[in-house]
Amino acid sequence: MRFTKWNDYELIDASSGERLERWGDIILIRPDPQIIWNTPKADKRWSEAHAVYHRSSSGGGKWDIKKNIKDVWSISYKNLKFNIKLMNFKHTGIFPEQAVNWDIFQKIISNSKSETNILNLFAYTGGATLACANAGAKVCHVDAAKGMVSWARENAKISNLEDKPIRWIIDDCEKFITREIKRSRKYDGIIMDPPSYGRGPKGEIWKLEDNLYDFVVLCEKALSDNPNFFVINSYSTGLSPAVMSCILNQTIAKKHGGYVFSDEIGLPVTSSNIVIPAGATAIWSKEKLF
Repeated sequence: MRFTKWNDYELIDASSGERLERWGDIILIRPDPQIIWNTPKADKRWSEAHAVYHRSSSGGGKWDIKKNIKDVWSISYKNLKFNIKLMNFKHTGIFPEQAVNWDIFQKIISNSKSETNILNLFAYTGGATLACANAGAKVCHVDAAKGMVSWARENAKISNLEDKPIRWIIDDCEKFITREIKRSRKYDGIIMDPPSYGRGPKGEIWKLEDNLYDFVVLCEKALSDNPNFFVINSYSTGLSPAVMSCILNQTIAKKHGGYVFSDEIGLPVTSSNIVIPAGATAIWSKEKLF
């Protein structure tokens, strides 16, 4: 399992279906259904958290604010900065486990001998976008949610990357990539972090396990003749790293050669010698990464 360590984020402890986390100076408790062990909650910060997210039996949930907390605060990963906010459905606007992939993207881009154009689909608040732009790539950032694109632009500004060549696109990812293909616009790297389930504007159902293969086939048509990488991220328990690896081998590697690597990504727990699984990634790259 791959992971990286932050200075501004820390998974302090994990027990009884909950994470105890530090986001800068703010302590949060959030549910995690994978934490099925009931170890002692010895760290005093379990009782000193600024906010706790409680799930509702009817679905969703809400934050219980225990201490004064800003509506927005910032944390850093290396020279990237991100605004953090308490959102519905327990989210904060960033998935810190993805930093291990940001490092890979930056390494590939920095080692490229030519200008690199990157397409980031389902791009959320822009972690991968900022990492790629910081390494010198031109980036097209696409997300269907206007609020998420605005948030990503805030992150670019506080990371001093607002003047970098980033296209900010609010659009359905499948419709956008279809138009890009018709326009013959090509990319040297594609990153996608598709949802497990969703509905389109006309009620179309997206289910990751059913739609991912065809979507990857579509996106391959937007790759340049000599691409650098193609990445699939997944948080669906129904899509293992091995399955995503098979998809990339049957699509991208079959046409472009190169190498496919897949694995779980996770978060190390400070209080114990364990790593909490937090999703999976499959990466196709022109050059061998590991």
